Amino acid sequence: MATVRPAEQGDLPGILDTDRQSGRIPLATAALAAALADPNRLVVVAESGGDVVGWGKTHYWDCPDGPAPAGHYLGGVTVRPSQRRQRVGAALTAARLRWIWDRTPDAWYVVNAVNTASIGMHSAWGFVEVARAGQFHTTTFDGGTGLLLRAHRPGRGLAQEPAFRRRAL
Repeated sequence: MATVRPAEQGDLPGILDTDRQSGRIPLATAALAAALADPNRLVVVAESGGDVVGWGKTHYWDCPDGPAPAGHYLGGVTVRPSQRRQRVGAALTAARLRWIWDRTPDAWYVVNAVNTASIGMHSAWGFVEVARAGQFHTTTFDGGTGLLLRAHRPGRGLAQEPAFRRRAL
């Protein structure tokens, strides 16, 4: 079982190790530390047995870029291979959406058009396509096409894991 909580500076080694285990180039420690210190962003970790097993972040863009408006965006999620298919990614997404929707009615998300697993998971929260382009803000996409998606805050303003997927973590 994993517990999701806001990340702290002491989580940086676990976040970097999660990236390495997942075959991703780890984000620079300075960039992660800056994200942790930024009040307009959230970094969360999923923890199991005292170890970081996944993490995710948000971004805040203060100015529009073409069809991509200013606003709060979901950033990437990374889950250790040993913890995948156990709803860790969904729990990290729900936590970040709660945080965004406490601040604004719209959450934004960009994704590679071929990443059907991510698109499918996010559709459960009501994300719908708004635009397609080769770049949104600073994000580019392998294969050249990305999607900009938006989800409106649910009636009560709290993001939860979709009911059909909800279970204890």
